[in-house]
Order: sequence, then structure tokens, then C-alpha cells
Amino acid sequence: MTGISRRKLISTGVGAAAGVSGVAVAARLARRYGLIPPDSGGLYGPGETLTYAAQRFLTRHSMAREFARSQISKQPFPDEVGPLSEKFWRFEERQFVDWRVTVDGLVARPASFSLSELRSFPRRSQITQLACEEGWSYIAEWIGVPLSHILNLVATLPQARYVVYRSIQPDWWDSIDMADALHPQTLVTHAMNGSDLPVAFGGPLRLRVPRQLGYKNIKYLTQLTVTDNLKQFGKGLGSASPEGGYAWYAGI
Repeated sequence: MTGISRRKLISTGVGAAAGVSGVAVAARLARRYGLIPPDSGGLYGPGETLTYAAQRFLTRHSMAREFARSQISKQPFPDEVGPLSEKFWRFEERQFVDWRVTVDGLVARPASFSLSELRSFPRRSQITQLACEEGWSYIAEWIGVPLSHILNLVATLPQARYVVYRSIQPDWWDSIDMADALHPQTLVTHAMNGSDLPVAFGGPLRLRVPRQLGYKNIKYLTQLTVTDNLKQFGKGLGSASPEGGYAWYAGI
């Protein structure tokens, strides 16, 4: 193919289809290339599909904006959470020495990592904005191990398409596709602004996905499951978010 890359041709086709209100055409292109989000059914399904497919074609390797240290928010806002369980507070009393993250599913080497092990892994620091769908945001330095490093350690299998991640809070879970899971800015975060990640901000561990809205950044991380099919989790919509009325894909 001369002059135009295959990716550019596809993305141009999706954009053109959308531009002439050809949502059905765009949906067929998205289906051909496996870019149908798990919450694609219902009234808003075509729009969710178009948004997800277009973003993946156009911004698959894009980076979230990173800020200067001088731009870190002076008083970051810890979004409210429901009462934490007694199990969580028992971990906190022991300074989280027993906290572990299990990695299972479509991996060659299932594993369970302690907080100290995760802190010993190669780390990345980024100053990015956490933006909430309710309109507030703050900028902070996030420090942690790239999720891609953990996935390399456990050796994800070729058919892997998503990573499902869970909190110690039983109703909190979400998932991302492999484009976000392997993205260099996606971190299993254990520190914030130079100190251990505070409990109010998700400590001891929080998944940080800076290319998506705040609700995708699950606090109190305990489990990662690699899968090729999200229909077997919850109500099959990819996360608890669309079960509550939000979109599965929340790219910004």
C-alpha cells in the first residue's frame, strides 16, 4: 500500500463514516477489527462503539499530558469512598506487610506479589492529572511499577485481550484492554507526591490509568485477571461502572 498506512486508512474510514452519520458503517469497521466495547448494547451502544473504536485507531499510543512539579495541586481532593471493611483495617494496622496482589487468568506463570516486592520492581514516576467525571480534578506525582512489567513477569498468553482488576472492596472492579494495560503510563501505584500512597487516595495500591477518567483508577488493588472475554465477569458489561450507568471506556 503506497503513501497511506493501513492504520491511517482504517482510521480515516472510521472518521469519515462518523462524519456523514454513517454509524452503522463505523460499527462494521469496529467489529471487523475487534473494537466493540463490552457495553455496546442498548440505546447508547453505537455511540460507545464509535468512541472506543475511533480513540483506539487514532490514539492507541498517545500519552497523557505530564506536568511540571510546580503544577502539583496543593490540596488534592480525595474522593469519598464507602466505609472500608474490618479486613482492610487489619491490613492497615500491620502497615500492609501482608497485602498481596494476585495475578491470574491467561498467564503462563500465575503469581502473588507482596507490597514490598512491588516496591522493589522497576518504578516510574509521572505527574499527571486525575480527572473525575463529576468535574473536579487534581495533579499529583504518582509513583509505581508499570503494569506492563508485572504482565511480562507472569507472561500473558497471546489470546489476552483485557485485564480485569479488583479492589478489596468487593463491589469495586473494572477492566481495561491490552492497549491501556501495556501502556507505559499505566501504573500499579504505591506512592504519591514522594510518600507512600495515602489510604484516602487508594493506598496501599491503586491502579493508575491516566488516559481514562478517575473511576477507572480503582483503589485498594488486590487482584489482576488477564482474560480474552469480559462476559464472564459481573453482568458482562466489562466493569461495575456501566452497571451503574457510566461508560466502560472513559478515555480523555
